[in-house]
Amino acid sequence: MATININGQDHQLDVEDDMPLLWAIRDIVGLTGTKFGCGQALCGACTVHLDGTPIRSCQTLVGDVAGAAITTIEGIGGKVAETVQTVWAEMDVPQCGYCQSGQIMSAVALLSETPKPTDEDIDSAMYGNLCRCATYHRIRGAIHESARRLEA
Repeated sequence: MATININGQDHQLDVEDDMPLLWAIRDIVGLTGTKFGCGQALCGACTVHLDGTPIRSCQTLVGDVAGAAITTIEGIGGKVAETVQTVWAEMDVPQCGYCQSGQIMSAVALLSETPKPTDEDIDSAMYGNLCRCATYHRIRGAIHESARRLEA
């Protein structure tokens, strides 16, 4: 039995310690905003925060997150997250939308650590978050616009 804190709530999960966190979040807890992409931590669709740091939940095991705070796209909040989500919608960043929860989780982590990111900061932070629709220019623009609004 594992106890995992997801979005501020403890969950007692009757799962093996070697279960990928992604499946615990989606299939056991029922939070489906975090997506399965590649299963190899290469695409970023499964990005969640572990104590505020973006991680790939498809390659993180349930047994490795005891005592940590997991935040999913459903639980993200605060000024940075709200600004990013607002800008994302206003600038029509998503196309198909499948990767966007992972993109937003990485963008929020970046802006929380680096309030005025350069293009290089954005490229580095977002590296590994793949978008099959190639919305990378919109993503970069939305991160810069979010930074501008947060600064004001």
